[in-house]
Amino acid sequence: MAENLYVPATASRKEVYDSLIPQIEALIGGEPDLTANLANVSAALRQAFGFFWVGFYVKKDHQLVLGPFQGPIACTRIDFTKGVCGHAYTTRQTVLVPDVDAFPGHIACSSDSRSEIVVPGFDPEGNVFLVLDVDSAELNDFHAEDQEGLEKIMRLIEQSAFAQ
Repeated sequence: MAENLYVPATASRKEVYDSLIPQIEALIGGEPDLTANLANVSAALRQAFGFFWVGFYVKKDHQLVLGPFQGPIACTRIDFTKGVCGHAYTTRQTVLVPDVDAFPGHIACSSDSRSEIVVPGFDPEGNVFLVLDVDSAELNDFHAEDQEGLEKIMRLIEQSAFAQ
């Protein structure tokens, strides 16, 4: 069981992801509880990068419902056709938004959020069962290295969630 997270202080974002991913793999690899794993991943990402908000929305019935997160209070339910999270859910693709105010239909859970990236997670049948939502208080804060790193982390979550 991990008690400390090692994050290189002066590293590039890619180097932080490269350091963080094996730690997340070790942290969630032996734990079968999805809620516990999502909580720890949220905390690890916020601690490592200082993002404004990091959390998960889980598919329940016909909406995305707030799951474990780190940051200020958030929207509790999001329709599949609304906002960046809904767009990632319906398109089944990572959505990187440099300026949330320029994204049509953006849901402003907090006016302090300026940029956002949302990564879908898939069950073994290929259906989206959750999304990882990361918000920054800075404009244009997310780039290709964030997409690559967060998608790798999502693959670890998928493996852990559906391990036999």
